[in-house]
Order: sequence, then C-alpha cells, then structure tokens
Amino acid sequence: MPVEPLEQGINQQLKQYSRFGVHLGLERIERLLTALGNPHHQVPIIHVAGTNGKGSVCAYLSSVLAAAGYRVGRYTSPHLVSWCERICLNGQPIAPETLAKMLTAVEAAIAPDAETPTQFEVITAAAWLFFAQQKVDVAVIEVGLGGRLDATNVVDTPLVSVITSLSREHWQRLGPTLADIAGEKAGVLKTGCPAVVGPLPDDAEAVVLARAQAVGATVIRPAIAELDATGLVSHPPYQTGQAPLLYPLPFVGAHQQINSAMAIATLYALRDQGWHITDAAIQTGMAQAQWPGRLQWLNWQAPNGQHYPWLIDGAHNPAAATALRQYRDDLQHPNLAAREIVRLQQVGLSFPLPAKTTWLMGMLSTKDHADVFAALLRPGDRLHLVPVPGHTTMPPADLKAIALQVCPELAVCKTYETLAAGLSEAIADPDTVKVLCGSLYLIGHFFQTQTQ
Repeated sequence: MPVEPLEQGINQQLKQYSRFGVHLGLERIERLLTALGNPHHQVPIIHVAGTNGKGSVCAYLSSVLAAAGYRVGRYTSPHLVSWCERICLNGQPIAPETLAKMLTAVEAAIAPDAETPTQFEVITAAAWLFFAQQKVDVAVIEVGLGGRLDATNVVDTPLVSVITSLSREHWQRLGPTLADIAGEKAGVLKTGCPAVVGPLPDDAEAVVLARAQAVGATVIRPAIAELDATGLVSHPPYQTGQAPLLYPLPFVGAHQQINSAMAIATLYALRDQGWHITDAAIQTGMAQAQWPGRLQWLNWQAPNGQHYPWLIDGAHNPAAATALRQYRDDLQHPNLAAREIVRLQQVGLSFPLPAKTTWLMGMLSTKDHADVFAALLRPGDRLHLVPVPGHTTMPPADLKAIALQVCPELAVCKTYETLAAGLSEAIADPDTVKVLCGSLYLIGHFFQTQTQ
C-alpha cells in the first residue's frame, strides 16, 4: 500500500511540527481551537482512555453507532500507513485532499506570536474541525497519551468516558508508578458523566475510583462477556428479564471479550441517555468492526511468489505482548474454537499448529524491551530482529543482547538491517508459527512496503 503523492504532501505538512516532540498540556490546543471557532463544542463525544484496548473499543463503538444509523466520527492514533486513517467518518478515512484542507485551516489559525502547537495537537485540531463541519452525531475520540493533559481532553461533558485498562507504559511522561499513571488516565473523568471502567490492578483502580467519586462521575463496571457453545459472545441483557445479547466477535484473543463488553456497556449507557441503539444494530456493528494490524492473520505473498501465513500484531508494550502470547498459546489448545480453526484455514494453516514460534520483531528505543521479550519468548523459538524505519528504533544488536539474557534457550536469534531481509530469512524457518510484532510503526511499514 504505497503512499500517494498527496499523502506525501500531508506527511511533509505535519513533519514540520514533529520537532516540538511530545509536550503535554491543554493551553496550546485550547488556544488553537478557540481561533478555529471552538469546533469541539459542536461535537458530542465518547472519550476512550487506557493503556491497551482503546483502539478495539473505538472500532466496536463507531461500527455499532454507524449500524444504528448515526453519523459517526472516529479519531484514533497512531496510524499504520496514512495520516488519513486517524480521522474517519462512518468507518471511512478522511480523503487526503480534505485532510490537507483541514490542516491548512488549522495552520492559518496558529497565532504567530504564540507557542507553536505539537504535531499531535495540529492533527487533533484538524479532526475536531472536520467532525464539526461534517455535523457528526457523535465522535468516538481516543486519547493519545495519558488523559488529563492530552490534547483530546478539551470537552467538559462527554457522553461517556471510558478507561479500558491500565499498565505501566509511558512512565517517563506519566509518572513512575501505576498509581501515577492511573491519575493521569483518570483525568478524562468529568463531573456528572458516566464512566465505563474496565478491570484494573488494585492500586490503579483505587486512584480511578477516587477520581470518579471526587467529580461525581457514575462508574459502570461491565460484566465480562462469555463465549457460548456456538462461538458467539453472550453479554448480560440490557434490562432484567430480557435474554442475553448474543453477538459475533470479529477480533481474536481472549482479551476481546473484555474489550467488547466495555463497548456494550458504553452503548447501554448511551441508551440510558435516549440514544436509539437496537440489539440488531449492536450485532451488525460488532460483526462489521475492523481494526487492522492487531492480532490479524495475513496470507503474505513473498517476492518469490509464494504465500506464507503470518500473524500480525503491534504488541508494543508488556500488556499487549502478554495478550499476544496468550492467544498464541490458545492456538495450541485441543478445544480450539471452530471460528479460530476457520481463520487459520483461510490463511493456509491447519490445526494442530507447530508448537514453536518464529518471531520477527522491531521495537522503539523507549519501550520496555526485556518485559516484552519475557512475555513472548519461549525456549526453542526463533527470533529475527529488525529496525523500525523512520522512528527512534532500538538497534537490533541491542535487542539481541536483551533477548538472549531473557531467553538464552532460543534456537535462533539473528539481526538484519531491513524488514525485507528479516522476512526473507524468517519464512525459511521450518515448522513454526510466524508472528510479526513489536511496534505498530513496524506493522505500518510492513503494510506500506510488503503488501499490495
């Protein structure tokens, strides 16, 4: 999926703001939005924070609300290939020419004597402007980093606030402890607004619940959905006396039972506010939800013309790596769900799968490398390490040293200068399940350079 010339122009348009780095705070975005006429005041939102699961929950919510007949905006980050992926209307990315116009309008609103906004603030302002101009009924907005000082946290009355999960990530900016991080994430909770809160570690939960009580936010703890005998997910009914809600689960991994339950709880909270969302719309929307690059099976065509099955996942932090490892282990279970066997057959795999794994990985320098390796690697696995192009990558040689400390019983541990070279070697590994992971930016590079 090569980047088109107009999108290359957008890349250059936004690149000039990347030098300002990550600079949390609301003053710049609020000043910018004021100059644009406060478009965020015109857009009802669902605000989704958390460490992992945010994207899946946003995908579920936007798909269901569109199926219910609403005009739905969705703002997420990061993107895989194109900046346009971040800003969607009813599931369709913003057109490059439209995004370019939004960015030009945002740039014109930047006061020359004021502090220059960051790249994330510029694209966030463009999203608000687009959603306001499109008169969306609702926008599903994903927090970029943290919550309290994130550029998306400029709305005082979200329809629903969501905190999906909490684990130790971005601690350099959010604080050294899980309680510190929880305090930043809990900054999205607002006075009198319902808050859907997922399963959290005890110390993080105490902070979040204290914040909810302090601002008078009604906390909703979703019931965990269960798989029924047919492979559908069974969620407790909206009202007592009704039958459980059954819906298909389009994304793989046991953690999606939690993520989907959080989405359903959010939709039920909207029902309580008068939104018309039928069970049929929920079932249709859940089935149609899409979220590429996260536990995605792909039948990849190599330069030699042959096809090789790959499992693609970002797994960019320890919690995400744990979820990936659990799914990988579940694939060996003798009672593997029929729907998973069908997915495997679609990419040319047959059950039972080989017990060993070939990992093709790259990671940014800021990540918790040892913890990610500890979650993923097992004795006898094969590990191929590559850089993440265009980003502050951890050198593959350094990753190799860490990996061998964590799991010295690896059958193979090699480094390469490019993803293409790593792919070429990894597909030759015999009798293994092949997984590409470690960074969403690496997944984006794979889609951009290695797929049609």
